[in-house]
Amino acid sequence: MDEAASQLDAAYAQAAAGRLPDVVPFEVYCHSLTDPSVLGPAERAAGRHTLTLFGLHTSAGLFRDDPTVTREEAVRRVLAQLDAHLEEPLRDCLARDSSGEPCLQAASPLDVEASLAMPGGHIFHGDLSWPVAATPEEVGTWGVATAHPRVVAASSGGTVRGGAVSGLGGHAAARHLLDRC
Repeated sequence: MDEAASQLDAAYAQAAAGRLPDVVPFEVYCHSLTDPSVLGPAERAAGRHTLTLFGLHTSAGLFRDDPTVTREEAVRRVLAQLDAHLEEPLRDCLARDSSGEPCLQAASPLDVEASLAMPGGHIFHGDLSWPVAATPEEVGTWGVATAHPRVVAASSGGTVRGGAVSGLGGHAAARHLLDRC
């Protein structure tokens, strides 16, 4: 949501200036709709679902000075953005834990880094580049070569063209190796 080119440009400029974007572009997924196994039996029986939200232009550096306050502000902003598209506020629809608190977990890039050892909490293991060829030498290649001739990058962010969960990084690595046979 909120991923129009102008919104992405504005969010990038604000993040590059060291500010949490006023409007945080994000992607949101409801994995439990297509794979109910991510829920326990009681949650499935109760008709519950999960939402996963990835905020864009929210790099680790934005959270370093005050991680808790910045995380809370990012959550406030994206909930307000979601609520603008919903019939009722999302917080009113959330399950509650045994203490009555909403079941909402928010992880900043610093939290991801701490729990998963991903530098900077970067789910793509590095920045993606645009245009897809980072250097003139990479034009016409699969974008997976490394300094070591027998080692190729196959991760979603280790490859020039990225790929996230599509598997494009692995496909490009395989094509690169097959082309060398």
